[in-house]
Order: sequence, then C-alpha cells, then structure tokens
Amino acid sequence: MSMLSKTIDCPFCGHRVHLTVEVTDEDQEYIEDCSNCCNPMHIRVHKDELHHSVQLFIDADDEQYY
Repeated sequence: MSMLSKTIDCPFCGHRVHLTVEVTDEDQEYIEDCSNCCNPMHIRVHKDELHHSVQLFIDADDEQYY
C-alpha cells in the first residue's frame, strides 16, 4: 500500500485542490468535497499493474452515466 499526492482542479469551480490518496490493489471510489466551493467531487483510483501506473479520475458528482 502506498500514498499518492496530486494537485487537481475542482470540476465545479476550477480551484486547485491537493489530494492524498491511498493506493491499494483494489479500485477505489469515493466522494470528497472541494475545499473552496464545497461541492462533491467523484474520485476514482485504479492501480494499473500491467503499466505500473495509477490512474486517477475526477469528475463532478452530479454527472450521469448511461
């Protein structure tokens, strides 16, 4: 298990937000509020063993998937 630090832009207000996520062997999905506008950001973390990388997906929690 390792930690990943990343600075991202809030999908609502564009404010720079510093994230620290715990990288595990399983995919993770959680909600974190923006420290500026307090809107919920949907965060997904995927550890790609094949390419030895970690993928971080950020989107607005109000987006719908079809």
